[in-house]
Amino acid sequence: MRELKIVTKKRNEMIDITNDVQRVIDEGNLKKGHVIVYVPHTTAGITINEGADPSVQRDIIETLKGIIPESGGYHHMEGNSDAHIKASILGSSVTVIVENNNLVLGTWQHIFFYEGDGPRNRRVYVDIISH
Repeated sequence: MRELKIVTKKRNEMIDITNDVQRVIDEGNLKKGHVIVYVPHTTAGITINEGADPSVQRDIIETLKGIIPESGGYHHMEGNSDAHIKASILGSSVTVIVENNNLVLGTWQHIFFYEGDGPRNRRVYVDIISH
């Protein structure tokens, strides 16, 4: 397992970590298998979506903000309830197939770390499962 360190700069942002995950595969020389990309934070998430057009990431963030506003009638008193909900919707992990030492992603797909309560120093774990 490998740990990636991520420094976020905004309260809400999506950071493309596809190249970082590919680097872990390259270093591990994984020809065939899977990688699990896991976020151990309750106010952050991980997702796969379009990486060619940055407006997609902006649309995701703005839509999440619209559906789950920062201030609401939340019971959690730390002021980040919206981030907990958004992270739960996005999820804490993705599994990606690896073939011929490369991530098997669709043409436009990238792996994104979602920050819901930044800025913060974060971790992402990448676990390699070879076949």
